Amino acid sequence: MHPGLKSGVGATAASSISAADDSVVTFEELEAASNRLAHLFRARGLRTGSHLAVLLENSARFIEVFNAAWRSGIHLTPINWHLGAEEASYIIEDCDATALITSARFGDTVAALAPHLGQVSLRLSIEGGIEGFEDLDQAVASMPSTPIEDEARGSWMFYSSGTTGRPQGIYKDLDGNPPHELMGFDLMIQGLYGVAPGSVLLCPAPYYHAAPAGWVTSFQRVGGTVIIMDRFDAEGVLSAIERYGVTHLQCVPTHFIRLLKLDDAIRRRFDVSSLKTVVHAAAPCPLEVKHQMLEWFGPIIHEYYAGSEGNAFFIIGPEEWLAHPGSVGRNAQGTVHICDEAGNELPFGETGQIWFEGGAEFEYHKDPDKTKESFNRHGWSTLGDVGYLDAEGYLYLTDRISHMIISGGVNIYPQEIENVLIAHPAVGDVAVIGLPDAEMGESVLAVVEPAPGVTPDDALAAELMALARNHLAGFKCPRRVDFVEELPRLPTGKLLKRKLRDLYA
Repeated sequence: MHPGLKSGVGATAASSISAADDSVVTFEELEAASNRLAHLFRARGLRTGSHLAVLLENSARFIEVFNAAWRSGIHLTPINWHLGAEEASYIIEDCDATALITSARFGDTVAALAPHLGQVSLRLSIEGGIEGFEDLDQAVASMPSTPIEDEARGSWMFYSSGTTGRPQGIYKDLDGNPPHELMGFDLMIQGLYGVAPGSVLLCPAPYYHAAPAGWVTSFQRVGGTVIIMDRFDAEGVLSAIERYGVTHLQCVPTHFIRLLKLDDAIRRRFDVSSLKTVVHAAAPCPLEVKHQMLEWFGPIIHEYYAGSEGNAFFIIGPEEWLAHPGSVGRNAQGTVHICDEAGNELPFGETGQIWFEGGAEFEYHKDPDKTKESFNRHGWSTLGDVGYLDAEGYLYLTDRISHMIISGGVNIYPQEIENVLIAHPAVGDVAVIGLPDAEMGESVLAVVEPAPGVTPDDALAAELMALARNHLAGFKCPRRVDFVEELPRLPTGKLLKRKLRDLYA
């Protein structure tokens, strides 16, 4: 029985609705479909602890596959479908997948993967049409719609986005619990964010990313309905909120920025009064952006800071944030420590690397060196972020260790500069990186994606540099501003600074 049914929601209630065509999947249909696929897994040799890779777009079928893996004790690795064949094949091989599920949409990518699928014995395609892959619907047609006998809770095995190098799999042991038992995150969204049967979630980011995948699947486990969007579209998000009576919206700051860049007439056209809770994560939100969103949507915007590793979870509500602007909240999972480069703990207000005590255990798959680097002599773990604590224990992020620019021996954190420049109306997106400098070691470069309709020129570059000087110390200000048509940013909002650095190298 699907967990949503155990929460009191009817079998015929919608587990998901597609915004593209209004198609509905009920909890009863999701239960039956995921059971059939779980039986197929067992029939084809997948057991508790097996690894499954998924290359799928946002869809009800993605959710079906997850539920089948979840009830079969399988480690599920979603693959970013923006990756090239070489990058995707690395993940498939590295995660030890013996099964791969994809769709006809990615036929060209999968064809290029063929030489790397030697260990993959079960190959399934939704809607068929890929050489060497079985049609999933045909494969499960004869399977029972009742649960398998040895149900066990599976696990996500996400790969980091590879912003600083090849991605690493984040491995966690299976807990052996029944799949229908609610987990800590399920209980948290119930208690903290008011999710209940009848709640409606819109999460417009790709489900291959940890936060959207976690929200979508947890939301359904507690009986809520998920509105599925294939990809983020600012006007489409507002339309879906009004059309489906969305009560909960899960975003990243980049989504906020793009919503705010819409013409006022478009923003006023849609009724967003059904929203009860908006939650954002994945990257720090510029202060001005957060203030503007609070003015628009009201005091319903919550923020959290966490990682796929599960070693920390910081939360902050709208009233708390207004009292501590810029903070990502306080840790709900343990103790946080700020340390200098020598590992010494720093006092309140001083910036250093963030370490967590008391979080979940994890390891990076097949990468003992990376795992070792993520823990210090005290056994505390880190995500590689930089920040500081105030006297009340609220955490403020300033950047990532890997993004830091060292100019003239001084540490410069790009995020602070980016937060200033993004407020300019002519800026659609911005990234700040360090360029090699013979005298200073590195110099500061701002790479700007102009807002729609803006033609960049030297005058705009000078205006942006002046804006930085008005808000920042001189050594932090860009020495140069470049313009590009589009920055290499994932739909999850994560900026691939490695690609920018490679371009300028």
